[in-house]
Amino acid sequence: MISYFAIETEVGRAVAGAILALVLGGVGSAWGISIAAAQGAGVLSEKPGLFGKVILLILLPGTQGLYGFVFAFMIASRTSLTENFVKATEILSVNHTGSALGVVGAALGLVLLFSAKNQGDTSAAAISLVAKKEDQFGRAIILPALVETYAVFGLLMSLLMLTWLLR
Repeated sequence: MISYFAIETEVGRAVAGAILALVLGGVGSAWGISIAAAQGAGVLSEKPGLFGKVILLILLPGTQGLYGFVFAFMIASRTSLTENFVKATEILSVNHTGSALGVVGAALGLVLLFSAKNQGDTSAAAISLVAKKEDQFGRAIILPALVETYAVFGLLMSLLMLTWLLR
């Protein structure tokens, strides 16, 4: 029954897309934060006064997990999955909408995964910059924010696709 639901129904495909966006975004965020945190721990062992600036740079890759959550929540709420399974089946069966949402969720998940990992790398480099030149924090925070831009673009496009598919 579960395998049929997960593979053979439009609802299952939409749910799979939502789960992929959620899980890959979360994994990417954890990965990126761990990279930045390793660098941050080294810097803080020498300069504990930089904690406020360093923690902000460490937290930046965590937003991708939030974006995956937002997308998964939007699929569940826009398809009425949270209220009525039969209604969700009707909504998603039109023109294979569930399959399309599954692909959108998988694509978003990949964008979030790699964006978060690369933002973690960039945040680690920014932490090194702040450790050497504390007055450059304003410039340093822009570097990982540039990587974030593509996660935001991915989320926005995914939400637009969700809106267009469920008209």
